[in-house]
Amino acid sequence: MTPVIVVGGGWAGLAAATELAAAGVPVHLLESAPQLGGRARSADPGGLAVDNGQHLLIGAYRETLQLLRRVGAAPALLWREPLQLSVLRAHGTLQLTAPPLPAPLHLAWALGRADGLLPGERRAALAFCLRAWRQRFHVAPDISVAALLADQPAGLVRALWEPLCLAILNTPLAQASAQVFLRVLRDAFTRRRHDADLLHPRTVLGHLLPEPARHYIEQRGGSVTTRCRASALEFDGNGCSVVSATGRQAASHIILATAPWHAAPLLAMHAPLQPLAQQLTALGSAPIATVYLSYPADVTLGRAMLGFEHGLTQWLVDRGVVCGQRGLLAAVISGPGTHMALDAKALGARVADEIAGRFRHWPVAQQIRVVREKRATFLCDVGSNRRRPSHATPQPGLWLAGDYTDTGYPATLEGAVRSGVQCARRIIDLLR
Repeated sequence: MTPVIVVGGGWAGLAAATELAAAGVPVHLLESAPQLGGRARSADPGGLAVDNGQHLLIGAYRETLQLLRRVGAAPALLWREPLQLSVLRAHGTLQLTAPPLPAPLHLAWALGRADGLLPGERRAALAFCLRAWRQRFHVAPDISVAALLADQPAGLVRALWEPLCLAILNTPLAQASAQVFLRVLRDAFTRRRHDADLLHPRTVLGHLLPEPARHYIEQRGGSVTTRCRASALEFDGNGCSVVSATGRQAASHIILATAPWHAAPLLAMHAPLQPLAQQLTALGSAPIATVYLSYPADVTLGRAMLGFEHGLTQWLVDRGVVCGQRGLLAAVISGPGTHMALDAKALGARVADEIAGRFRHWPVAQQIRVVREKRATFLCDVGSNRRRPSHATPQPGLWLAGDYTDTGYPATLEGAVRSGVQCARRIIDLLR
């Protein structure tokens, strides 16, 4: 059987290749970078073992959890805790904790008993959830999350809804798609209580999926080649092939599992695929910056993560709590902003000063490393679902996989994995 070639070793490509390997389909995966993982990979800036951005999973990520089980990534590599959000506000701390009740009662109880909410804010939050439930978490036509939350108190939006929107969609409220936002809220809070659990990787991302997936694929006769960039795709009456520095490789099918801005130039080489290339380019992108700060080992938040109502940093994650890197804190800044114009040194210093102002008893950070993805995600704005491509393309044998494809999910690890799995299953059905 002519193999399926997967171009791109991010989580979408790894999910697709793993699904194919599990079905006994010969698969070759090509990755241009030295390591697998794409935009969710391990990094080692200045000898500091971190991730290329701080990632969080939730219990509703069924395809991701199934993939991790399949490749033998032990459950111990994920630290699970029931939903617990803490956000530092000007007048105290918002503390929202889900009790052991069936969904969605656990959310209603958590909001009704949350500390740090004013009475009007609590009523407004419950009213919003009830309205979303009655509307089956659907809005048509799509509107912005800002419009969706127009009747919510400004303080509640700043303390709860805005941090959640940025964490989920990586897009500012005024632009973010309400339909995608509601889709994730529905999956997280309305089906099973454990779907809202927070899952923190206990290890760097390279150990969580990329390396176990590579081993799984190779054990089943597949191959994985890094430092191998696809320079062209070719199609003729006999099938399709991928051209790279190692030569021309024929395939029964090709899954293009790169970021949309990398896929577009390969598609644009072929006249029938140029409209698709333009469609990918029109998706836009949004950045994420993560500032890692090293402190003495006894410095800790005392919890996995803490949000902030005001300031540049939206979430601060204690990697000592979640993965044993004591004294290492990750400050997450999702979406665009003036901070993107700062160089790494200035951005790191600003975040360090901000944290020093909030935790005055902490010593000065010993080491600061900035990891910035200027195109971390596609822009999940109003109407973006209509612009997202399907897995199938106008060219027979060519498929797209990636968090930007038409999964209905934002640019999350679950969105990437779902796209890869769905794409692979369609090919498996055709090959049977």
